[in-house]
Amino acid sequence: MTTSPWDPAHVRARLAWRMADAIGPTALIIDDTGFLKDGDASACVSRQYTGTAGKVTNCQVGVSLHLAADHASTAVDWRLFLPKSWDPASDKAEPVSWREGSRPGKGRTGFKRMYSRFVALRIRPAGREIRDATDGVELPECWLLAEWPAKEMEPVQFWLSDLPADTPLTTLVRLAKLRWRIEHDYREMKQALGLVHFEGRTFTGWHHHVTLVALAHAFCTLRRLARAPKGTAPA
Repeated sequence: MTTSPWDPAHVRARLAWRMADAIGPTALIIDDTGFLKDGDASACVSRQYTGTAGKVTNCQVGVSLHLAADHASTAVDWRLFLPKSWDPASDKAEPVSWREGSRPGKGRTGFKRMYSRFVALRIRPAGREIRDATDGVELPECWLLAEWPAKEMEPVQFWLSDLPADTPLTTLVRLAKLRWRIEHDYREMKQALGLVHFEGRTFTGWHHHVTLVALAHAFCTLRRLARAPKGTAPA
């Protein structure tokens, strides 16, 4: 069982297709179950909570995906939960600062710097769509970036990036956190430029409205850029 070379992922994929036809599932259910252990030699064994024992104990935790309907259900995929004690990246999270925020502080413009801890790993995402779109045997590598604040037991946000393998961590973080700009855009377009004030009913009318709002927002942005030095335009 341990040394046989067959790939369980392929078998489970065939299982999922077969059982989906047989059951006609109305829901996909993800759950976990504990595998109680006495020693520490099994993969991913750790002292952790499991509902199987109803307490923190020495165990493995398996996470399963089930196809379910009222008349039948079956598990078609499994993952072994990786506790923190087994995670080689858990102690490698690095503090990164990516921009100045809006609270007063000692930053270059008088505001506090935004910072947190991050882990970046090179991975190969899998999936039927990715495989179909890939030429060659190997799936393409990409970055998995995770934000892991010091006071949290596990990462709180994740990003995938196709940036080059030599991209610095600070660049990955800065680009991942760039979405704050879009929140500013939405707020300005809604509160100042009437984005949500369209009362028409037609598909074409809605597109006309948001296009005009976008033009107005672009005009405001250009005016800000014209007034401020490059790279320092206010939000």
